[in-house]
Amino acid sequence: MKPAAFDYVRAGHLDEVLDGLAREGGDARIIAGGQSLMPMLNMRLARPKTLIDIMRLPELARIERKNGNVTVGAGIRQAALLAWPELGEALRLVAQALPWAGHVQTRSRGTVCGSIAHADPSAELPLALCALGGEVHLRSAKRRRRVSAKDFFAGMMATNRADDELIEAVSFPADQRRCAFREVARRHGDFAIVACAAVATKNGVRLAVGGVADMPATREFPSLESSALDDALNAFAYELGARDDVHASARYRRDLVRLIGADLIREVSP
Repeated sequence: MKPAAFDYVRAGHLDEVLDGLAREGGDARIIAGGQSLMPMLNMRLARPKTLIDIMRLPELARIERKNGNVTVGAGIRQAALLAWPELGEALRLVAQALPWAGHVQTRSRGTVCGSIAHADPSAELPLALCALGGEVHLRSAKRRRRVSAKDFFAGMMATNRADDELIEAVSFPADQRRCAFREVARRHGDFAIVACAAVATKNGVRLAVGGVADMPATREFPSLESSALDDALNAFAYELGARDDVHASARYRRDLVRLIGADLIREVSP
């Protein structure tokens, strides 16, 4: 199939983007890398009246480390973040997770913020953002606001971004906490059957799980004895509401959450 007809705007400055979103609202869509949006257009799952291209805006093409955070602009491609010299030291969890995001070809076009906007429950970047407690920077013609990752994702490919808002950037806390990432997929780069990220906290470990529920899910695990940890992970696995599909059974997903979760929690615990 081919997309329904739409108007295309290559934005020359940020005000043009914000004015277009304010004017068109839900009838406009932002396009950056297009790795998620173009298939949806071709299958006519999305039928915007206007596409606004933001990839010629230099103010959105920035990676900035400041005040304990790494801020990644909406114009930064996944490959550019992966090649950023400070990534392995500043964002060790993202450095582990990002090579699992699609393939070399898709990372060379797809953007970091585009993955956050698409909100696929199996995607690695939304999972890492939730695990680290990051924020999404939203901007409209009227205001700017920041939303925590846990409040931004609202369900299966659904977010709390308003129709007139642009995801201007996302920010990840940069620190030296122990962290670990692991994913199971049919092939490397395919959608995750289950992906888990663990980050050490002051009181224990935060475990984030993707590929099971309708959006990334996080749970704080205090220091627990082995049997108590197994019971807590079992309860968490069932609360995620796994479903059978063509890729895996619900039981298999629960087993992976329990097994991988236990391994990662023990790996990052002091």
